[in-house]
Amino acid sequence: MEATGGTVLNVCSVLLFFFLTEVSSEYIHIPTLVHHGIEGKSLLLSVETHFSMDEVEIQGTWSHTRPSGTRATLVTFTKESSITDMMYRNHLLFREPNVSLLIRKLNPDDEGDYTLDLNIEFHNKTGLVIKEKRTVHVSVDVPVSSPVIEKSPSSAVIEDKANVTLSCSVERGTRVVFQWLRDNIALGPNDRYHFSQDNSTLFISPVRKQDKGMYRCVASNPVSPDRHSRGVELNVYYGPYNLEVDSVQSLRIGEVFTINPGELVFFECRADSNPPNSYVWISTSRNSTQVITEGPRLEVRFYRLAQAEEYLCRAFNNVTQKQDEARITLVVASFGPGKEKHIQDSGSVSPLAAITVCSLFVIGCMLLFFLRRTCHPKRVLMSIYNRPLSEQKRPHRSGHEDATEDFGIYEFVSIPGKMESAQASCRSLARLESVQDMHTTIYDVIRHVPETPSHSLLK
Repeated sequence: MEATGGTVLNVCSVLLFFFLTEVSSEYIHIPTLVHHGIEGKSLLLSVETHFSMDEVEIQGTWSHTRPSGTRATLVTFTKESSITDMMYRNHLLFREPNVSLLIRKLNPDDEGDYTLDLNIEFHNKTGLVIKEKRTVHVSVDVPVSSPVIEKSPSSAVIEDKANVTLSCSVERGTRVVFQWLRDNIALGPNDRYHFSQDNSTLFISPVRKQDKGMYRCVASNPVSPDRHSRGVELNVYYGPYNLEVDSVQSLRIGEVFTINPGELVFFECRADSNPPNSYVWISTSRNSTQVITEGPRLEVRFYRLAQAEEYLCRAFNNVTQKQDEARITLVVASFGPGKEKHIQDSGSVSPLAAITVCSLFVIGCMLLFFLRRTCHPKRVLMSIYNRPLSEQKRPHRSGHEDATEDFGIYEFVSIPGKMESAQASCRSLARLESVQDMHTTIYDVIRHVPETPSHSLLK
């Protein structure tokens, strides 16, 4: 029986504990448990009570624990009265009856944790004391002033040969967080970008072309929005890079440029560089080198066909002491009037291939024309028919005797009733292998033609 009674008592105690915990959580509420105070300004540690002061008796304290661990009781209070520690009498104000605490003119010593211990006893539940405890963290900061950047060295630097240090500082501000931007893009550490522990210093080693731009520093703390510094430009000397020769007046295939004879053509030599490059054009033909002109533009006019010339464009950066070269070959070829000029890339059609295709097309058209004219079934040899019949039906000559007399232009005309013979003879013409064969075939055709005036056979 005693064991059963003890078990029931334990269960009741646990239920009472959870009940009181649930009820007590509704009695007070502190909206903010972390406060970022501004030095010299007041800060209210607000407490909301969810009960009527007429129905309870209260007793409590506010205490302060500094970051060093030192603890001090600030205020002891009841519903009717409060006692403030004399050390803080002019610095604190206890806000009765809602037990809030006001700190006047914050200073760095006010940082730390503020703890409220509160005992509540309801009049209708005498002997039942409810305990409430809350802790609020307070930090005290100075607003951040506008940051300023210092750059070392202050002048422009040469890529791969110099290092740059950028330092950001503020006149006022506590717990300042620094961030770096280049052309409004946030920067982070990498193999060449190194930051100090508080991020206030950026060290670039070595400097490269991509580091040029406008640098800004952003400073902030818990009581200040982002404050941006003025931009500081980093000027980097680099290059030359990506040297290229181009011309809009010539036909280009790789490094070979083709121009019309006698035409004035301009070539431009360009490269990415800071400061701008100096350019020199050099002729390298006939196993000799000769400086032609200085500057990025070359003017060329050739009159000789199929004359290849080689040129070299040399770009030099006087500051970085670096240079680059590009070689081109000029070929003179006639394109004819009205040609279109195109800059050819590596995937363009070769001019030789275009000429070959055109030639094959013309040859095909000529073959088609002669085959159709020769093998038309409705024509007979008109020129031979116009000769006297005695000449047309003469026997074959041996060899090539007077063969030149038989050459000429032959025309066929339609002869009624003789279509089959003409077609057969036409097919024989298509298989001629010699002049004698041609004579035999022509004679076979003519002997089927009646002696009719020639003008009646013309179409």
